[in-house]
Amino acid sequence: MPLRGLRGATTIERDSREDIISRTKELLAEMLERNQVDKEHLVSIVFTATPDVHGAFPAAAAREMGFGDVPLMCAQELDIDGGTPLCIRILAHIDTPKSRAELRHVYLWGAKGLRDDLPG
Repeated sequence: MPLRGLRGATTIERDSREDIISRTKELLAEMLERNQVDKEHLVSIVFTATPDVHGAFPAAAAREMGFGDVPLMCAQELDIDGGTPLCIRILAHIDTPKSRAELRHVYLWGAKGLRDDLPG
């Protein structure tokens, strides 16, 4: 099966562990459901957060969801003037027979307008 990248982003209301874990779980679950991705199809997941997110590692949400055996990595997003604050992004590498055009990327909460050029 081809390896594809599946994207998503969300925002949190406040920089707290609870908000980070809750919104990351919501985003990851929606990405997987919308694209009919099973755990076995996950190759790896990269999480990024804007520099104003300090309360928890977004990857902790994936571990709580049972994805502890999937390679997970967190990184800090660039601090760009005018960027979306309190934003968490996900890039999931998946094995899927779907074409790039068939993938449905997910943008929630304050991140809804970040990539309106991608199918959703």
